[in-house]
Amino acid sequence: MLIKFLIFGLLWRIVGNPFVAVLIFLIILYFLDRRYVGVFPSFMKPLKRMRTISRLRQQIALSPNEVSSKLDLARLLIERKRYKEAYELLLELERPYEQSAEYWEALGTTELHLGKTEDGERHILQALDINPRVKYGQPYLTLANAFKETHRDKALFYVQQFQDIHSSSSEAYYLLGSVYRSLERTADAKHAYEQSLNVYRSLPKYKKRQERRWAVRSWFRKRGL
Repeated sequence: MLIKFLIFGLLWRIVGNPFVAVLIFLIILYFLDRRYVGVFPSFMKPLKRMRTISRLRQQIALSPNEVSSKLDLARLLIERKRYKEAYELLLELERPYEQSAEYWEALGTTELHLGKTEDGERHILQALDINPRVKYGQPYLTLANAFKETHRDKALFYVQQFQDIHSSSSEAYYLLGSVYRSLERTADAKHAYEQSLNVYRSLPKYKKRQERRWAVRSWFRKRGL
């Protein structure tokens, strides 16, 4: 905290305006986070995604039967939380992608967000049956998030399934802590957040960049309990 005040004071002295100093300080903080931590969202990613969506729409308009472009578009629409549009697009692709784990995972994800919980769970499990490591086990976390408020035992089960694939994942322990927290199992939540931090400390340097934001979130959540 003292370092932050010193940096702010130095910037204020250089620019001569406290408001400009705050703005510059926040910009520096943002770029440092994007470079070393990754807690703050990227401003560039949504712009790149919009450009890609526009390009895919043009490709589909020119070649309506180009199924790979439709699947790519559906995935990007899911990222933008435009689940209804993605769902309608995915329904057109069942036949060519009936053996694709990626397809069933995408369809199941849209269904969960559209309130079609049973269909969503069934299709995501179908994806995992085709390929248990589809999207590196991320569908288990999707299911855990979907059920952590309504079927908490099921949510815990899916988190544990993810941990079987990624026992060295800070993200898995962070989500486990979140589920325990929603169950008001404070001691278990603290333990899960501590495990998240322990896993992070044990990771090689190249993996820490990927897991750092989950370790930071675990640290804050643990302190808040």
